Amino acid sequence: MAQFIFKMKRLKSIVLLCCALLTAIACCMWAQTEAKPVPKLGASTLTVRVTGLRNANGKVLLSLVSDSKSIEKRAVEIDAKSLSAQAVFENLPHGIYSVYVFHDENLNGKMDSNEMGVPTEGYGASNNPERRMGPPDPEETKFTVDQPSTAIEITLIYW
Repeated sequence: MAQFIFKMKRLKSIVLLCCALLTAIACCMWAQTEAKPVPKLGASTLTVRVTGLRNANGKVLLSLVSDSKSIEKRAVEIDAKSLSAQAVFENLPHGIYSVYVFHDENLNGKMDSNEMGVPTEGYGASNNPERRMGPPDPEETKFTVDQPSTAIEITLIYW
């Protein structure tokens, strides 16, 4: 019995650590204000559609990232009918990007988690990496913007 309790405490610690890392990364990306210029090879429009919201409370916070630096952050209204949100980034230089999002249901500007560190608000990233403990590998979230118009869809994950 003692061995089972030890294993449960260890699992709880691992879950808490992984979720804390995911929360920290999302908050840091949202909090970054210094934008790194991307080489201008051409200009594009990027449309990001966020789906799978469980309700229309709050807003969806997006962070557009290039070279691990936040390029632009947005708070987007939720369409209550479709339970989705959309952001359009115009005059975007061609390059490689990632997008990270979370559903800020209570409008506190951060991704909330429970006492075990498990996110209580929806989150997601470009290329829709699978749900797992901890943040996705940045390589999984990268995509190329090299056309006049690019559109991606991110489906939120709720625990």
